[in-house]
Amino acid sequence: MERRERETLKTLGWDEAWETAFEAMAEEGAYPARVVLDYQHIYRVRTAEGEKLARIEGRMRHEAASRESFPAVGDWVVARDAPVGEEAVIEAILPRRSRFLRKAAGRAHEPQVVAANVDTLFLVVGLDHDFNPRRIERYLVTALESGARPVLVLNKADLWEEGLEEWVEMAKEVAPGIPIHTVSARTGQGLDALQAYLTPGHTVAFVGSSGVGKSSLVNRLAGQDIQKVSEVRAWDSRGRHTTRHRQLIVLSGGALLVDTPGMRTLQLWEAAAGLEEAFSDIVELASRCRFSDCTHGVEPGCAVQAALEAGELDPERFENYQRLRLEAEAKEKGLRARDLETRRPRRGKPPRRSR
Repeated sequence: MERRERETLKTLGWDEAWETAFEAMAEEGAYPARVVLDYQHIYRVRTAEGEKLARIEGRMRHEAASRESFPAVGDWVVARDAPVGEEAVIEAILPRRSRFLRKAAGRAHEPQVVAANVDTLFLVVGLDHDFNPRRIERYLVTALESGARPVLVLNKADLWEEGLEEWVEMAKEVAPGIPIHTVSARTGQGLDALQAYLTPGHTVAFVGSSGVGKSSLVNRLAGQDIQKVSEVRAWDSRGRHTTRHRQLIVLSGGALLVDTPGMRTLQLWEAAAGLEEAFSDIVELASRCRFSDCTHGVEPGCAVQAALEAGELDPERFENYQRLRLEAEAKEKGLRARDLETRRPRRGKPPRRSR
């Protein structure tokens, strides 16, 4: 790869490790590109020569096992020019360094990548009716599982002339050890702290519920109205999905932002490591139980039940931990059943015997 091309891609987060991975997978005529917009399997990618539309190569589409196998915003891909027209063809995805993964919406039992190769995840929560400690814990589990660094952003701080410290203390209880920032997209309060994360080549993704102000924060940090925004309903602090597509935005300073549509629900997919880290206090208590297979119910010598009785552990936090753990186990069992079904030979009619 020429030096000029390498320097151009560097503004998108390209480095020597990506180049090594690309060279191991690419054939002659291919070039690297980063997915910046997803139109449901029609993509806009940015290359060393600029942006272009791209589609998945037929073999790749045929062999895709689930939505996780398709490119996502933030992915680095192996592409080449289409035989006809000005579009590109995506042939492969370079191994992801991180991925914010959830169960796909609907009845399909398969994962969906919300954003890939993200360095920092801004988990945006509104300091209004949207503030829900249990939902924060759910997002935090997924974020810690992703491989990216989570940061909790408490937006709409302008609604409170007093009492911000109380909100921060509540957030610390459900997100121990996680950086927390109180900001206001409307007034610009606290945004200097977020600017510190926006370094050249660094990818930051915004995730959260509808109406928390993700797009407003993107516009503020970008210094221009890139994303459309709308007012939220006063009675429940919910807004319309003003962001309809996941999009990667390159800022003038060199940082990269990924805005995502608000999520009505976030169902877990992979969560084992994220659960242990997000609920490290409960995991540590469980390690003191008399029995290694303690269910933290009626067993004697249960350290978790002792902490609950002593008021040292929030009952709602423990209940949510149990709920998320059971949800993760159910997803794992469902995944194994699906994999088993795909590997099981299909039964057909027996061949007719020749006379």
